[in-house]
Amino acid sequence: MGALTDHVPKPMLPIGPKPLIEHILDALREAGIQRFGIVIGYLGDLIEQHFARYPVPISWFYQTELNGTARALGLTRDFVGSDPFLLTFGDIWCEAKDYGSLMGALTENDSTEAVIGVRWVEDPWAGAAVYVDNEGYVTGVIEKPAKGTSGTNWNSAGLYAFCKSVMNELEHVPISPRGEYEIASAINQLIDRGRKLRYYSISGRWHDVGRPEDLRALSAELGYTFDLGGTIQEL
Repeated sequence: MGALTDHVPKPMLPIGPKPLIEHILDALREAGIQRFGIVIGYLGDLIEQHFARYPVPISWFYQTELNGTARALGLTRDFVGSDPFLLTFGDIWCEAKDYGSLMGALTENDSTEAVIGVRWVEDPWAGAAVYVDNEGYVTGVIEKPAKGTSGTNWNSAGLYAFCKSVMNELEHVPISPRGEYEIASAINQLIDRGRKLRYYSISGRWHDVGRPEDLRALSAELGYTFDLGGTIQEL
């Protein structure tokens, strides 16, 4: 995002009258989520201040060392407790119905340890390649595969539903070739232990808001315009 995030964290970039992360939380509330735990880092105090009067409880977790998604999730262990939970990132937006369906895919089957949200793409090199079998189970995840090397078209959508068992795996995640501790490693450890993981194909609208053009696209999707100067206009 370049200069757009010089003074605000990416989740606080505006989509219409409110920041991206508020759109995400509003959709999660619509899906029936009643408690939130948010991990913050860069300029995270701006996020916390913005939600000071948000109408549902939010617990805040501070990732002082930016060393990967597995370490970020591990900060929430006590907050999660023994409950199943939904995990999403602060730059991923989708419709409420997919949040609900993703959690439903986990809770409707007692033998499933996790459900990974996926999308069909030409090549998942920019995200995480998700390998599956004919019975609907996930057989492996490769984070940031080299372009043209994947044997699957399923790309992680940045949405997950987990049981508490993933928390134990986080403690044993090795550092990745990218120098981070990654959730993909914890998922692969669950698979190696014979746990059952399913995938869920996102059926509605979905946006990975990682670039200025993604901001414009989501703004247009929701009925707003966005220019690089930060001017917001309702269509």
